[in-house]
Amino acid sequence: MSGDLKWNKIMGAGLATAFVIIGVQQVTGAIYHSEPPEKMGYFVDAPEEAAAGGAAEALPIDWGTVLPTADLAAGEAAFARCKACHTITAGGADGIGPNLYGVVGGPVMHSAGFAYSDAMAAHKAEAPTWGYDELDAFITAPARYVPGTKMSFAGLRDEETRVNLIAYLRAQGSGGFAIPAPDPSRQPGAAAPAEGAAPAEGEAPAEGAAEAGATTGAPGTPATQTTPAAPPAATSAPTGG
Repeated sequence: MSGDLKWNKIMGAGLATAFVIIGVQQVTGAIYHSEPPEKMGYFVDAPEEAAAGGAAEALPIDWGTVLPTADLAAGEAAFARCKACHTITAGGADGIGPNLYGVVGGPVMHSAGFAYSDAMAAHKAEAPTWGYDELDAFITAPARYVPGTKMSFAGLRDEETRVNLIAYLRAQGSGGFAIPAPDPSRQPGAAAPAEGAAPAEGEAPAEGAAEAGATTGAPGTPATQTTPAAPPAATSAPTGG
């Protein structure tokens, strides 16, 4: 009998403890219960372009002004981050991305043996040449400029770094691709082009940029360039496919 009484006491204590725990939970929930607000106290409207620094409203780069004074040494240093995927010597082999010798002004998808993405093939139909604006937009944010590109690099947001890099790429087999004359409409103080505005005479309409790591052209191929309107804004250099 004494043994049964002992076990009854243990079981009773266990049940009492369980009831106390449940009761504390119920009381605590009632004390600290709160209703969600009907309206948020603050609303932050931060669309993608605004979050990227308002680059959509910025003027396109005036290549005729910035390229002649670009820092090639700084551009070569910027290209160092691209070497894991690209070579840039004449006749260099493709790596993870295509060889970039002669890329500036060259055709998109130049390397016959490189496996380009379907996204790059679709882009080529819209923008077949790697112009300055195309390269700049792609290097700024590859995945945003050519959705579906195999280039996994996040992009270079710093404009000066991109200018120096593109100047260095041009010096590697693309010297024959003309630098356009300075364009007052692209210089500080000029009004940003309105969305959907017609391009100026002699200027190509804006299109999706080419995949920077997906192009190389024969040295000195195009002699002139039509510069599209402002590209969208968006860190490594061009990578392939």
